[in-house]
Amino acid sequence: MAKLRGTGMAAVNYPTGMNLGGDPSQALVHATTSGSFVVTLSATDLGQGLRTVIGQIAAETLGVAYDQVVVDTADTDTGPHDMGTFASRATHRVGNAVIAAAVEARKALLDVAAEEFEASVDEIELDGHGNLMVRGVPARSMPVAEVASMAQFKYGRTIAGRGSFMKPRSEVDPETGAMDPDSTEAHACTVAEVEVDTETGEVTVLSIRSAYEVGRQVNPALVQGQITGGAWMGMSHALYETTAPYYPAPDHSPRDFSEYLMPGPLELPEIDCVVLEMPSSNGPYGVKGIGEMTANSPIPAIVNAIYHATGVRIDSLPVTPEKILRGLDARRP
Repeated sequence: MAKLRGTGMAAVNYPTGMNLGGDPSQALVHATTSGSFVVTLSATDLGQGLRTVIGQIAAETLGVAYDQVVVDTADTDTGPHDMGTFASRATHRVGNAVIAAAVEARKALLDVAAEEFEASVDEIELDGHGNLMVRGVPARSMPVAEVASMAQFKYGRTIAGRGSFMKPRSEVDPETGAMDPDSTEAHACTVAEVEVDTETGEVTVLSIRSAYEVGRQVNPALVQGQITGGAWMGMSHALYETTAPYYPAPDHSPRDFSEYLMPGPLELPEIDCVVLEMPSSNGPYGVKGIGEMTANSPIPAIVNAIYHATGVRIDSLPVTPEKILRGLDARRP
């Protein structure tokens, strides 16, 4: 008996969004009397950091500081329409809708400032730090909060904007089968190294190293977190997770989450990644989707590494010690 090492590779081409007859996202942006801006969405932050990146996109478009933006999500009864948080679509499609809404709100803000300064709208600019000013005349400036208050109490106006992003439906060409099913595509390649104990069938994942092409990174720390979390999820799907190990028989199925097998901190391998930025032509500031794809390529990379180590090709998940031992037995003369 021995411990055998192997290396496996897998690549993924991952679409952002889906072709669902439009698949729209909408957003509302309005200024409060305190000068902050509220972004109202029905899109949901599932823990992937949507509120953070949408706040960054809104702040960049409005020309204000990040802490002047409040993102209000997930009230589908009163918020603008959104198809949902799935298909790694949220940052791309919601971000585009937020940019459109923020541009409209910014125009309303500049209109009031121009009237107050008695200047042309083209001469008014935001300095990115919460102030409006006449271009080239720093002395003629005013905090956004003050202009927002004036808009409501002096001019009787609302500083607000509406935005929507919809990918038009792409029908299938009956002759060629060609269609355009998504908004943009991200790419990744993963290399996994494993060690397989031929006596017990146990697999130890030693390292997971990946290269990701994700368009522009709005928040690199969140991208890194998603890649690390996705590597863990991919490893878990490849080697541990199953609700029915002897499906369709219920034998040995976990009765609750205390019996649902997943890797713990001691099982975590070395996780490393390189991120390449190739901005999307239609994403907000060049964004593509990254969320779900981070758990994709680690799975076949690990399975391929097991094959490289043992010569056993397994085509069902999870790859349990039992399957490996049966495969090794089948290879013996």
